[in-house]
Amino acid sequence: MKMAALCSEFGDLVQIKKQLISVISLCKERGLLHSAKWASELAFALNPLPKNELPPSSPFTEEDAQDLDALTLAKSYFDLKEYDRAAYFLKGCCSQKAYFLYMYSRYLSGEKKKDDETVDSLGPLEKGQVRNEALRELRVELSKKHTAGELDGFTLYLYGVVLRKLDLLKEAVEVFVEAIHTLPLHWGAWLELSNLVTNIEMLKSLSLPDCWIKDFFMAHMYTELQMIKEALQKYQNLIEAGFSKSTYIISQIAVAYHNIRDIDQALTLFNELREQDPYRIDNMDTFSNLLYVKSMKPELSYLAHNLVEIDKYRVETCCVIGNYYSLRSQHEKAALYFQRALKLNPRCLGAWTLMGHEYMEMKNTSAAIQAYRHAIEVNKRDYRAWYGLGQTYEILKMPFYCLYYYRKAHQLRPNDSRMLVALGESYEKLSQQLEAKKEQLEHAEVSTALRYLGQYYFKNKLYDEASLCAQRCCDYNDAREEGKALLRQISQVRDQIETPSADLFAPLSNNTPVRRVSPLNLISFTP
Repeated sequence: MKMAALCSEFGDLVQIKKQLISVISLCKERGLLHSAKWASELAFALNPLPKNELPPSSPFTEEDAQDLDALTLAKSYFDLKEYDRAAYFLKGCCSQKAYFLYMYSRYLSGEKKKDDETVDSLGPLEKGQVRNEALRELRVELSKKHTAGELDGFTLYLYGVVLRKLDLLKEAVEVFVEAIHTLPLHWGAWLELSNLVTNIEMLKSLSLPDCWIKDFFMAHMYTELQMIKEALQKYQNLIEAGFSKSTYIISQIAVAYHNIRDIDQALTLFNELREQDPYRIDNMDTFSNLLYVKSMKPELSYLAHNLVEIDKYRVETCCVIGNYYSLRSQHEKAALYFQRALKLNPRCLGAWTLMGHEYMEMKNTSAAIQAYRHAIEVNKRDYRAWYGLGQTYEILKMPFYCLYYYRKAHQLRPNDSRMLVALGESYEKLSQQLEAKKEQLEHAEVSTALRYLGQYYFKNKLYDEASLCAQRCCDYNDAREEGKALLRQISQVRDQIETPSADLFAPLSNNTPVRRVSPLNLISFTP
């Protein structure tokens, strides 16, 4: 199927809509459901097309006709997750569509067996070296086809995934870029590529097609690389270009505000998203992080109950319930739900990091270290995991180790005061006084101001503002105890005025535990 590459000005929304409708069909035929969903949500945000403007079906070749019966049968098995059975009936088929589904079925069969072995035999914290045994065979076969120039855009995408899973990252990047040039509208290939881009220099070095979807990719990458100002500008441009109704863009902007700790703006956007799409589960774990930071127990409880009613076996639902229990200082139960999330998806970055936090709360440093390390394996850009490892080794009184991890966190979040303060304290413990002073001098006046403001807001019953200042105090040695004390006071006042909410997950004791605040909170605030 030929897809004209549109420029970034989005001059023809009708043509974009046609392209989206076409790629939705192509992705569905191949079982690429997440890419089909993304394109469908984007198409829904654009005006409907009249009947005479609807794009024609994709061309039907002689090979497609020959493979039709086998492909129809195999796809029915594939949809029921009978991957080996689907692959068996597709073996020997000649069409591009059948070949992709044949290879994709083999890949997913290996992934399913790997995940089953990981969960059933070893548990999420001891996954060992369980591998998808099909990967090496798939790589050999796809490599031959690639050399012969016989892979289409979808099969190039699958080849890139196989290479990434085998840790052949340089080759994977090259193949994903080739897949994007061959089929620019397949969002899954862009998303896989985004997971391999480690910094802005690498992003700038990529040769990307001049297609309108590139703007969505760049906005996503800016968010991932913590270039939030640039990301927000990109998303604003997309809204003005005609995508103002896109729930995907609203969710991405909310995540961007979450990343820069503009909590109120992020909460407003998530509430707007819930109104437009009340049964949405995507990104609700991020929403729950915000409610956790603001100590909004009734709202977090309501969100958890609501998601359980929609789908209690989703990763996001488990993470929301985990945050709910963590806010109630029931850390064992919180860790249990993060473990459940990882049984559903062992590559869930947020669950690994959050579980590390809970193990730290329970003083289980070895389990916390394992959890944080798994988070970094999933995404080396996760500054929270690097920072968590630094704190863990700080508790273990191993300053050289914690300095290394704090440096990594600081590289990812250069403007985050927590990283600067942690670095300064580490240098101080290692008697590197000059380095320590560079980090700490600029914060002396800030901590004094935060203590004063926290008390001022508390006296005037502005508890949200007081809580914000108190949590920021926890970033500073000279203000940490005062910040914790103020947070306890705020929690006690809120518990007195709060209406108790029902808990469907477990019976509650009569005394709601006071929240224990530590620097391990998922989000803390910076100047």
